[in-house]
Amino acid sequence: MDILFIVIAFVLGFLARQLGLPPLVGFLAGGFVLNLMGQEASETLHQLADVGILLLLFSIGLKVQPKRLLQPQVWGSAASHMLLTVIGFTLILQGLGLLGIGCFRDLELSTTLLFAFALSFSSTVFAVKILEEQGEMTSGHGRLAIGILIMQDLFAVLFITFSSGKLPSPLALGLLLLLFVKRPLGKILDRSGHGELLVLLACILPLAGAALFEHVGLKPDLGALILGMLLGGHAKTDELAKAMFGFKDLFLVGFFLTIGMTELPGLEAVLIAALLVLLVPLKSVLFFLLLTRFRLRARTSLLSSLNLSNYSEFGLIVSTIGVTQGWLGSEWLVIIAVAVSFSMVAASPLNSLAPVFYRRWAGLLKRCETRRRLSGEEAVDIGGARVAVLGMGRVGTGAYEQLTDRYGYRVIGLDFDEERVAAHQAAGRAVIQGDAADEIFWQRGIANPGQLSMLFLTMSHPSNLKAAKNIQEALGRESMVIAATARYDDELQALRQGGVERVFYLYGEAGAGFVDHVVEQAEGVEGAEMEASAPEGKESGGR
Repeated sequence: MDILFIVIAFVLGFLARQLGLPPLVGFLAGGFVLNLMGQEASETLHQLADVGILLLLFSIGLKVQPKRLLQPQVWGSAASHMLLTVIGFTLILQGLGLLGIGCFRDLELSTTLLFAFALSFSSTVFAVKILEEQGEMTSGHGRLAIGILIMQDLFAVLFITFSSGKLPSPLALGLLLLLFVKRPLGKILDRSGHGELLVLLACILPLAGAALFEHVGLKPDLGALILGMLLGGHAKTDELAKAMFGFKDLFLVGFFLTIGMTELPGLEAVLIAALLVLLVPLKSVLFFLLLTRFRLRARTSLLSSLNLSNYSEFGLIVSTIGVTQGWLGSEWLVIIAVAVSFSMVAASPLNSLAPVFYRRWAGLLKRCETRRRLSGEEAVDIGGARVAVLGMGRVGTGAYEQLTDRYGYRVIGLDFDEERVAAHQAAGRAVIQGDAADEIFWQRGIANPGQLSMLFLTMSHPSNLKAAKNIQEALGRESMVIAATARYDDELQALRQGGVERVFYLYGEAGAGFVDHVVEQAEGVEGAEMEASAPEGKESGGR
């Protein structure tokens, strides 16, 4: 029967993609369909879901550094938002109870506080999937959203620990020894190669971290996250994350199916869940206001807020504990499960339309900005550069070196990853921090952008498309040459349709570049030998 579940998930995920929605919307719908068919999630499906969450949290940990969690805009906004949301939602829910609406009339104040706390979380799984599909995991707003979500997850772990009435084992203090395991793990990672051993390691590490933390009385999910953070910053971190990308997504299909299959809701539960979804915009507005108070730009604040505009699977966990302890009635578990599903379905198109919302309401949103900006949010100066490379990964770095060393251009590099920017600057390259996919970056982020004559886009495909569109809208197409890289045929066509006339097909042209490189070197050696063997006073002939 599990095969039927996967088939239904694929069919509905495929239909969702054809409608321009993330496939996870179809997976959630698949859970509802199976629920209506009277199917129940099997133990195998629940295990798939659990492993998927562990792999997801491990992959998040690989990309997060602890110092980022200590930034005020991360922990400050997460803590403030949770406190204000619990207070605000408690007042609203108590008000609905006084009006005699549904199950709300039976809620006591303590019960309402617990339920509001469950609704204050945002979904880590949903946000990461949206960011991955949009190629924005390492963007400024993506890293901010992930940092806030990790802080929320830590709050959830604290709640689960104290609500269970059980303190962690004294052996939990031994987890500090993990700091000494970082170097040996790094050496194992270095020696695992690039194939199946790396894939196996990507499976073993999160499962081992989860088992270790569970053994000492802590939440297994936290173990997977911490172990990922322990390896963060290693040279093979990106490769490890890519090795687990495909099968992590496969396991997460089980997670989205189980949400929809939690329990068949009645009409009243569906109506109450729909009412709760109407409160999600309040979370969004509060996030936006808090983030702008922390000196972030309106666009960054808006995109991060929309990433967090949903209810979380952790709300289900908190509600389950409440039901187990007798603090909540079992009907609330069904209600919050439906509310989580509805909020994810509603949030998917909202995240896709975020740039449209910003363009339409930019004037109003900018009024919430503070005059002073955080580092990385202020305008930057490109100096006298005539050429820009947008995206300073491996391909971008190679392009930068070729442009400067062989052609003698004055080049500026651009990347939104602050660690990568710092590494390039330390190596003596002129690289600045900025988000080329930010539509207002070209209007206000760079001083004198009109002096640029060539732009090389070497980011992810979604970012390349967004950057090309923004550049053309802000600067026009006649004044500069815009070139981009593509990995697949459909990406090549999409870029050309997006106005990028010069597209380099990485896989298709790698062979030609390889041959040119070898032949040029071979001819250089041959020419040198001929010149050395030519009689004195004569020059060797040319080709």
